[in-house]
Amino acid sequence: MRLLKFLWWTCVTIICGVLLSFSGAYLYLSPNLPSVEALRNVRLQMPLRVYSADNKLIAEFGEMRRTPIRFAEIPPDFTHALLSAEDDNFANHYGVDVKSLMRAAAQLLKTGHIQTGGSTITMQVAKNYFLTNERSFSRKINEILLALQIERSLTKDEILELYVNKIYLGNRAYGVEAAAQVYYGKSIKDLSLAQMAMIAGLPKAPSRYNPLANAARSLERRNWILERMLKLGFIDQQRYQAAIQEPVGASYHVQTPELAAPYIAEMARAELVGRFGGDAYTEGYRVYTTVRSDLQEDANTALREGLQDYDQRHGYRGPETRLPGKTRDAWRQAIAQQRPLGGLEPAIVTQVEKSGAMVMTRDGKEEALSWDGMKWARPYLSNNSMGRMPSQPSDVVQAGDVIRVQRKDDGSLRLTQVPAAQSALVSLNPQDGAIMALVGGFSFEQSNYNRATQARRQPGSSFKPFIYSCALDNGFTAASLINDAPVVFYDEYLDKVWRPKNDTNTFLGPIPMREALYKSRNMVSIRILQALGVNRARDCISKFGLNKDDLPPNLSMALGTATLTPMEIASAWTVFANGGFKVSPYIVQRIESRDGQVLYQANPPSIPQNEEQVQAQPQPAATDAFGNDDPSQAKTTIEPAAAERVIDARTAYIMTSMLQDVIKRGTGRRALALKRDDLAGKTGTTNESKDAWFSGFNADFMTTVWVGFDQPESLGRAEYGGNVALPIWMRYMGAALKDKPSHLLPEPPGLVSLRIDPVTGRAAPPGTPGAYFELFKNEDTPPSMNELAPGSAPGSGMPADEEAPIDLF
Repeated sequence: MRLLKFLWWTCVTIICGVLLSFSGAYLYLSPNLPSVEALRNVRLQMPLRVYSADNKLIAEFGEMRRTPIRFAEIPPDFTHALLSAEDDNFANHYGVDVKSLMRAAAQLLKTGHIQTGGSTITMQVAKNYFLTNERSFSRKINEILLALQIERSLTKDEILELYVNKIYLGNRAYGVEAAAQVYYGKSIKDLSLAQMAMIAGLPKAPSRYNPLANAARSLERRNWILERMLKLGFIDQQRYQAAIQEPVGASYHVQTPELAAPYIAEMARAELVGRFGGDAYTEGYRVYTTVRSDLQEDANTALREGLQDYDQRHGYRGPETRLPGKTRDAWRQAIAQQRPLGGLEPAIVTQVEKSGAMVMTRDGKEEALSWDGMKWARPYLSNNSMGRMPSQPSDVVQAGDVIRVQRKDDGSLRLTQVPAAQSALVSLNPQDGAIMALVGGFSFEQSNYNRATQARRQPGSSFKPFIYSCALDNGFTAASLINDAPVVFYDEYLDKVWRPKNDTNTFLGPIPMREALYKSRNMVSIRILQALGVNRARDCISKFGLNKDDLPPNLSMALGTATLTPMEIASAWTVFANGGFKVSPYIVQRIESRDGQVLYQANPPSIPQNEEQVQAQPQPAATDAFGNDDPSQAKTTIEPAAAERVIDARTAYIMTSMLQDVIKRGTGRRALALKRDDLAGKTGTTNESKDAWFSGFNADFMTTVWVGFDQPESLGRAEYGGNVALPIWMRYMGAALKDKPSHLLPEPPGLVSLRIDPVTGRAAPPGTPGAYFELFKNEDTPPSMNELAPGSAPGSGMPADEEAPIDLF
């Protein structure tokens, strides 16, 4: 009896000690425990996703792949698999499973090391949301106390929902929905029983049981979970047998973009970071851009094909590298490390034959490369010369050559190479500045430098329309006669002489301003700028949205020596396309929260429908580089302000007419192949053909294309804007305008069309040989020669220079 009493009181003492210990721990730790109510409003990290205007995924940014789901969306089979693996008593305990804790304690006493934590799913929720992974008794006690509080505050369904959305499951996948997408490329609700069991086995050790890293171990754990499900009555024998026979079948699935627009994605990402800082990557924002997927795909194709055409007509530069004497296994490993660039696949030549060559592609397969697919490859010598035409495959490739190939529509391969030159394409909606398509280079993987927004290059003659537009607003007309003749400028301070010339080194004498533009006569542009005055011209051109400090304060500005980006050129050109209004390019159309709430809606200045609206509406507020008022704040929709008018509507109409002649009769004649009557544009080529441009529009699209080398060098003899940049522009605009009706702005009031004498530039009397019709503003209509006032110069609208009339006319 004494022994029994001793044992009894010993047990009571131990129990009381344990209770007192837990009570003391609770009193000590509970004031520092976080509020469980925070779990009701928890915000899990979600990536930033960027979409096109038609809802196609462009990119995803963020460390964690996560797509939260509701409890109702979790398949019962997965719930059962998870409980079988992690906590089969989940439905019955109150946050803590005493048996599991005792088992963990016994293992600790037996081995001296913590083997398992004895944690329930509720305890894991407490740890994942509130605590660290530190292995200590204090953390375990906090975990237990929090689990008890969680069970009192939340339902079992709510606890399980928190758990499945938070857990890490390997390969940057957080939550079961993300894991299902990563390992099987499907939603969790679409997985088989065996696949669900495999994912349910990952929380214990995502690296150890990862099916991609250790398929055998993951298969063993999956089958153990299926066996547990059978024993617990969650599945029957038939389903169990079918599931264990199923192979793991997991492979790495990354949510691939539905639209290839990496430069657009990077622009949107940068703007979101500017607005929201680091939260941009974790708050699950959905960004909808202004880009249409069909136009972006057309732009990608046009730029790549145009660069390849230019590149291949200058010859083959040889293999990217050569791996002679290697085995096929070594070649297979080497080619697997190469990446596709701009749709061009890497390959290794394994054998050269008389009829062609055999090449190994990245998937390890060997395919034939026919002679027809490589006989274009004359050796590149320089941008101005090539070697002899090859006569057999061995003249072009050798075994071990690492080359690029392109798969044609019929499945055959063609030898190609990554172009050395680069290009940029910007297409805007001239009515509001929305970016419809943008490509910043041949391949973002090759270089993420965005040439559309970052490359500052000289625009050459594509800058001249700004000079001509300022002239039309200062007394000149399209019929004004300007002398296309040599001129010499001498700087007495620098002791320098400047002798500008036309690209053909020929001179036409006095010609109408319209003809000078479509023939791109440099001397005429210089004389017009000289007459306007450099400072007045810079003030005028800056109204197009160009920075005045970027415009050279000298006459070379007439030849396009300013350094501007393709985006700046395209934006300034929209003034001609929309009837005289300045609009700012923007890329973000709408920003939504993870819950679908609209946080920002683009509200660009509107183009007034009539001049009364111009006077009645306020001018737009200052905008950032993308046309947004304040990049740090989310906006709500308000009435858009009126766009600012920067040139007379009649000036814009006359300039459009003159630029149409560039395509009909001038340096842009190639564009006649599009068989449209609503296109206007201008070529541009700088000294030594280092930069080639084409800018052109109708009322729906304003598109600029630049081609050149990142480190400026000549594109080669006879390489101009008209045969380098224009073909890219045509490919894109031809696709963008396919099956669309002709669309140019209607003629504004205040214009008159008169018959003009080509010799005098004055109104032509009946019977004048070669007379033609020209557009004039009402106040600028030229008189006939009989009405010409003394002291006026024929066709200029400005006083003649009495001492040296040839300087201008």
